[in-house]
Amino acid sequence: MIKNKKDLKKINILIKKKNIFKRYIFSIAALFVLAAAYNLFILPNNLVYGGVSGIAIITKDIIDPAILILVANVILLIFSYFILGKEKTSGSLVGIFLYPLFIKLTANIGEIIILENNDILLNVLFAGFLSGVSTGIIIKNGFSTGGTDIAAQILSKLSKTSIGKSLLIIDGVIIALGGIRFGLIKVMYAIILLYIYSLMTDKIIIGISDNKAFYVITSKEEEVKLFVLENLNHGVTILKAKGGYKGERKNILLCVVPARQYFKLKEGIALIDRDAFFVVTDAYEVKGGA
Repeated sequence: MIKNKKDLKKINILIKKKNIFKRYIFSIAALFVLAAAYNLFILPNNLVYGGVSGIAIITKDIIDPAILILVANVILLIFSYFILGKEKTSGSLVGIFLYPLFIKLTANIGEIIILENNDILLNVLFAGFLSGVSTGIIIKNGFSTGGTDIAAQILSKLSKTSIGKSLLIIDGVIIALGGIRFGLIKVMYAIILLYIYSLMTDKIIIGISDNKAFYVITSKEEEVKLFVLENLNHGVTILKAKGGYKGERKNILLCVVPARQYFKLKEGIALIDRDAFFVVTDAYEVKGGA
């Protein structure tokens, strides 16, 4: 039982220590794939989609991308330690040092894996997929690649804006610089890459929803409950609620069904009570229950 802040601290320590070896192995492997994808698809095609890696593409004729990424990340790490604190900085250490190292080690991967098709769109799709999956694995295991993630947190704290907005500002500026350097067409490809990257990162972190959660308010509560129990063979939880406008007390039926039964339940509710109010959300993880 949680009684005080010390108990909360113990739980945080246990979470960090859980499967620590496995988390390190998966994160290191993901960092290697991320670096390989960068050298194979992103760097040769000048796809500046934001981040310190994007700056490295812009300046690649002046300084080695691996060196620039390392130097920029170390500088950001120092700022992070003093502005964000030790705890938020520690998760970035692995990525900050290993990512540029792996970029250096995979610099000649294009000579080993020869891509005969020069279709840039195909390169963008694979780059977005591999980078997104790799980043998702890294973040899900409690680590970070550093870079503009740290910069966004610092900007957010100093300017009192959200991290999302801060990240959008920083990456937006980098993409714009990439457009000046390589042209508008490359910016358009970079935006496609960024979209796929973000989508895959979210899918890995949150997961793919195999279930749907229904919240139903109906005047025919027993009929809807019976339909779910008998026709779909799923349980129903009754939640007590109070209307915010009229103050009426009502029951909310909560049931979680597999995604394949979404349409059947939706149509069933509509046939039982045409005036029923219901909300459907994705249920990414369902555990427990009889």
